[in-house]
Amino acid sequence: MKIAVLDLCVWLPEYQHDQAKFGDLIARWTVRGLPEAKVTVVHVVEGEVLPEIEAYDGYIISGSDKGVYDDTPWMKPLRAFLVAARDAGKPMFGICFGHQIMADVFGGKAEKVGEAEIGVRAFEADGRTIKGHVWHQDQVTQVPPGAAVIASADYCPVAALSYNFPAMSVQFHPEYSAQYVAEFLRRSRGVILSEDIADAAVTQFDDSDVQADLFAKQTGDFFRAHLS
Repeated sequence: MKIAVLDLCVWLPEYQHDQAKFGDLIARWTVRGLPEAKVTVVHVVEGEVLPEIEAYDGYIISGSDKGVYDDTPWMKPLRAFLVAARDAGKPMFGICFGHQIMADVFGGKAEKVGEAEIGVRAFEADGRTIKGHVWHQDQVTQVPPGAAVIASADYCPVAALSYNFPAMSVQFHPEYSAQYVAEFLRRSRGVILSEDIADAAVTQFDDSDVQADLFAKQTGDFFRAHLS
């Protein structure tokens, strides 16, 4: 089973010089629930071209520092890629921005909503409360036709989606470890975020009890169900 992670998040060497890129975090998290998969990271924002649709069995679309409303060289090709992947029946899983761009492409809407949410947040999914790491200001505000909400929170009603074709997505970041993000925030304090906001977020990440394999099993089961 070959899975490609489309990494859409800028890596900042001045703050992450000894840390993995975000796409690599996703690859490591993926194999927790799908150990039989060969996972390849395509660093799209660094200029790597999107793969041919048939090159991989399934795709994971990462978070990003951009929004669906931004104009970047890779945004339009990505939109076309997602449509082609859907038409080819390729399973897709979206994370944060990936969740938002999938919803936007497939007939819903994502937009900036209120203040940025950074830290640990609780969601309701499958009749139980789960905690996840978040860093976003945009949200899905309109559910695409044929999609169903499978996780929600008071501040984020559309926290995860399942589609009537092989696609699923989440607003939270299951690939984030608390230590990784806390260290990034400490290094970029006062630059990426204000000192007050960064300090408040670091406190939450330092106290986090989010599971390292959050949603990994569900994601692994999702790909197996459509690729077995």
